[in-house]
Amino acid sequence: MALDVIGLLAAPIIELHTVDSTNNYAMQLIDADTAQAGLTVTAWEQTAGKGQRGRHWAGVPGQSLLMSLIIAPQQSLEEQFVFSAGVAVAVAQSLESLYEGWNIMVKWPNDIIVNDKKAGGILIENILRGSKWIYSVVGLGLNVLQDSFPPELPYATSLKINSSKSFNLVVLRDMLRSSIFDKLSGKIHADEIMRQYNGLLYRRGLEQAFSDGHTEWKGIIVKANTDGQLMVQLENGRMATYKHGDVVWMW
Repeated sequence: MALDVIGLLAAPIIELHTVDSTNNYAMQLIDADTAQAGLTVTAWEQTAGKGQRGRHWAGVPGQSLLMSLIIAPQQSLEEQFVFSAGVAVAVAQSLESLYEGWNIMVKWPNDIIVNDKKAGGILIENILRGSKWIYSVVGLGLNVLQDSFPPELPYATSLKINSSKSFNLVVLRDMLRSSIFDKLSGKIHADEIMRQYNGLLYRRGLEQAFSDGHTEWKGIIVKANTDGQLMVQLENGRMATYKHGDVVWMW
């Protein structure tokens, strides 16, 4: 069964001034049985925004797009990474249409890269009841209006830095929301989503350094598999696959 994109777009948008995390707020609505598919939570400011692997998402109030979408996935449990890849592709493709001077890529597993620096990240939290995948909370943090970043964030960037344009956060929110719902509607087969994802995969075909916290090594990025593992050709020619969280990407 395909997602009803029109119905999802008609779902409420909750606009908050300050919240600990839009993902937390959305999860609380699900826990209270007051959520619905398509419901979207946005905020002007997050005080405890969440990133991958427990990292804190920090930002200046009013300069980033901060939103969480509640979606009832149509994919199977085995396709959780395909779902995640679909979100990343939807965001990347939408941004590509905004400004021709951008080179938009996706850094494994789902960071949004603009001209070789990180402009945003996606955090997806899944709600399972038994073996049934009930909801996904899709959190997106995107740097939009920042003019600069502190020295301790040398690889961070914003849409404004790369275009000198001040994009309207509400217009951007509505565009990305529609694009994500459409990409996950079920009209596109999983193989095609993965083809699109790997076409956008940052540093694919290039040598990249990794670390496990003790040792650092290099390998050529080949592709991401449907299970989310990254395939890398090591310097000795051997193929290796890595799960997210097992290795650290060295900038």
